[in-house]
Amino acid sequence: MTAYSKKLIAFDLDGTLTESKAPIDKEMADLFVQLLARKKVAVIGGGGWPQFQSQFIAGLPASADNLSNLLLLPTSGTCLYVWKGNWVPEYQETLSQIDRDGIRRAFDSALKAAGYDKPEKQYGDIIEDRGSQVTFSALGQKAPIELKRQWDPDREKRRKIAAILAEKLPAFDIKIGGTTSIDVTKRGINKAYGIRKLEQRLKLEPEDIVFVGDSLFVGGNDYSAKATGVDCVAVSGPEETKKLIRSWLF
Repeated sequence: MTAYSKKLIAFDLDGTLTESKAPIDKEMADLFVQLLARKKVAVIGGGGWPQFQSQFIAGLPASADNLSNLLLLPTSGTCLYVWKGNWVPEYQETLSQIDRDGIRRAFDSALKAAGYDKPEKQYGDIIEDRGSQVTFSALGQKAPIELKRQWDPDREKRRKIAAILAEKLPAFDIKIGGTTSIDVTKRGINKAYGIRKLEQRLKLEPEDIVFVGDSLFVGGNDYSAKATGVDCVAVSGPEETKKLIRSWLF
């Protein structure tokens, strides 16, 4: 499959374009900008808008053109930002305060039931309210990637927590993401929802789109993309994504 056979290429962010919560590196940024010059490109990630700004946008070359070809969907596709001389939100599916408070209480209960112990050193909030999504990060969002990889390499800790959450929050989607995270959104408001919004906005069919992500496994926060019928490509990390983009460009 070549990029030329698709009208839109959509990427996950953490674990796909970058390491978890790490800034995009120069090699990836250069490849991405080359792709952006040829295609419409979307980035759909679990992080909030401030995280997108610091982790992704800030790493693109200052001279980057074609930003009108780029669509950004933070918090798992629950909102969309487009370029109109600056980044403007086009929609935002914000959770009510009642919902966000209820999700926090469910997390507190589920973490206790699953035997989760807070680390002695936290690298930011353990439970983060992102407006349209509430996210658990076992060590904090800013933990070093080496520590994150050690905490739950087989995802079993998070599967246990997510299973308890699913019983407590039947009206919400609970997805495992990144290396230590669990994301909670309104049911049906997820990456599949984001892809459908892109289809509507750009007047595309599923066959016009390819999605690239590292969490396409059942229960992963990219898995919902499969339900849309778009082609999905699983990658193990940014280095494999670079190889994929090179194969499309050259």
